[in-house]
Amino acid sequence: MRTTEQSSHYDHLEKMSTREILCAINAEDRTVPAAVSKAIPSIEALVEGIVERMKRGGRVFYLGAGTSGRLGIVDASEIPPTYGVRDRFIGLMAGGDGAIRTAVEGAEDDPDGGWMDMQPFCPTRDDTVIGIAASGTTPYVIGAVKKARGEGLLTGCVTCNADSPLSREAEVPVEVVVGPEFVTGSTRMKAGTAQKLVLNMISTSVMIRLGHVKGSRMVDMQLTNVKLVDRGTRMIMEETGIEDYDIARMLLLEYGQVRAAVDAFNKSKE
Repeated sequence: MRTTEQSSHYDHLEKMSTREILCAINAEDRTVPAAVSKAIPSIEALVEGIVERMKRGGRVFYLGAGTSGRLGIVDASEIPPTYGVRDRFIGLMAGGDGAIRTAVEGAEDDPDGGWMDMQPFCPTRDDTVIGIAASGTTPYVIGAVKKARGEGLLTGCVTCNADSPLSREAEVPVEVVVGPEFVTGSTRMKAGTAQKLVLNMISTSVMIRLGHVKGSRMVDMQLTNVKLVDRGTRMIMEETGIEDYDIARMLLLEYGQVRAAVDAFNKSKE
């Protein structure tokens, strides 16, 4: 039996008090980072391959179904506002955008669906496909990874079972075995948390390696709300030594991003 389908370490959940339920879930969740840590060598190999290809213009496609698909879409959608980079991380899920809120019956069982969903983006050998599936058995994901690898794309996966069919198709499998779920088979819990952590690690490290972070700051972030304008203003003040908040804010709004504003200020001082 797959690890993700094994019986919970707990029983008679319906007889537990609210405090007992919460403490037990928390105890299980604390095991996830340790499982992710064991997968760091594989994550590193995948990141290095992505960086190499992105320097040539490549992209990353996340493919998944259900919770896994939604996690990929969330991670991909957060790259543009955080790092000012568009169309480099693309999240696709079985059933299309409508499946983000409502399950589309049978969509994840189509082994040709994932690769077909990629075709409007004209995938190339500089792209990377990362299949996300807690079980490692989702046909939509397996089919896309297999086809992509055959076409010369870099392929990886994030799964929570060892030696799954998906892992066997991926060039760089990332296996984070978190054990049975608190609610048996509910992989939106520990498995979902593990997948989220891994996707954060992949996209963040790629963006840092490609120069979109300076020091520890998101110097290319988009100014999409008041909070981010304030953050960017204070970043400029720290970087340039400007003491007047309003002057720094005007500089930021004029150039549209922290990096451009700081560069312009520095050039004006030369």
